[in-house]
Amino acid sequence: MKIPFQVTDWKKIPAIQHKGDTGSAYWQTLELPGLRIRLVEYSKNYTADHWCEKGHVIYCLHGEMDTELADGKIVRLTKGMSYQVSDGLSSHRTSSAKGVRLFIVDGDFLK
Repeated sequence: MKIPFQVTDWKKIPAIQHKGDTGSAYWQTLELPGLRIRLVEYSKNYTADHWCEKGHVIYCLHGEMDTELADGKIVRLTKGMSYQVSDGLSSHRTSSAKGVRLFIVDGDFLK
């Protein structure tokens, strides 16, 4: 995959609401062949409505979130932290008590 130089003005990309078990996630998404880049904001008291096995590179812009792993371990991500995982290597579910804004990249390179 080759991506030519391009600038993304995130203010021009509409946020799409995705309801969780509690709260909502708002995704601004840039789709490229085999690559998805998102700015995601989780509301206060957000809990995802699913367990995810997809790979991601997630960077926390502000706020904090907890990621629960299938073994019960909970990992907290705060401003300036990231996590990385490939497809199929972790079943995880996200929640945020206070709200969080994230930069997320996923795609074929994580298979």
